[in-house]
Amino acid sequence: MRWQGRRASTNVEDRRGMGGGGMGGFRLPIGGRGMAGGGIGFVVLLIIVAVMGGNPLALLTGGGGGGGGPSVQLPGGGLGGTTTPEQDELAEFVKVVLADTEDVWNEQFRAQGRSYEEPRLVLFTGSTQSGCGYASAAIGPFYCPLDRTVYVDLDFFQELRRRFGAPGDFAQAYVIAHEVGHHVQNLLGVSDRVHAERERLSEKEYNQLSVRLELQADFLAGVWAHHADRTKDILEGGDVEEALRAASAIGDDALQKQSQGYVVPDAFTHGSSDQRKRWFMRGFESGDMNQGDTFKARDL
Repeated sequence: MRWQGRRASTNVEDRRGMGGGGMGGFRLPIGGRGMAGGGIGFVVLLIIVAVMGGNPLALLTGGGGGGGGPSVQLPGGGLGGTTTPEQDELAEFVKVVLADTEDVWNEQFRAQGRSYEEPRLVLFTGSTQSGCGYASAAIGPFYCPLDRTVYVDLDFFQELRRRFGAPGDFAQAYVIAHEVGHHVQNLLGVSDRVHAERERLSEKEYNQLSVRLELQADFLAGVWAHHADRTKDILEGGDVEEALRAASAIGDDALQKQSQGYVVPDAFTHGSSDQRKRWFMRGFESGDMNQGDTFKARDL
């Protein structure tokens, strides 16, 4: 991905090295007005729970409505430490990608007669306080609709490469664009409409809505990639494949197979590997945000 020498966003707060220390466990705000869809990085927590001998499906099927979810015991201690030159370069990369999303979504909203409110992005180490509560790096990147902020611990990208087998700078850009996609949904009122259904629907029905919300964020990430490449020529050979590998690696079916050896579709909250790849590509190929109504689509 071509990114050096371009504008970096000023909407970034760097809290690296300022994270809280050892944290025995914390409460994940799954559902309600908590972290959007658990964040794309919520899948990392599923793997951690599985490795520690827990049941990842407890996170997907447990908990009720409102702002809280099941309590999950995480390994003691944060991921804190000093930054490295490699991380500092990655931080600059994140700022450039965020700037690219700002340019694309300002243009897209303007074309629809709307005004785009740019989100903030917080870089943190180990743990941090968000508008959706106290968050650990174990949850991975996430978007908090309450403070309209994306939160990223850069160590997640090592997990993406090592644990999920999805290396590459455009795989990382896809993750950021997905979370910004949740911000777009928040501005358009989509997230509120989904969360308002939490108390009315059964767990299975709400999971299906959650999948549609996440797949739309994947679609919006594809729309971003389409327009960013059209206006800035950002893509190099193999970049789209990097994004598709990342989308495939964090599909619900792939994660369930990895953690428990079998698949439970009713417990899906983010979509299967094929669905995630398909909706990203639909956004990338069309570039038209109006073609991404996953809530009306019969075939996901």
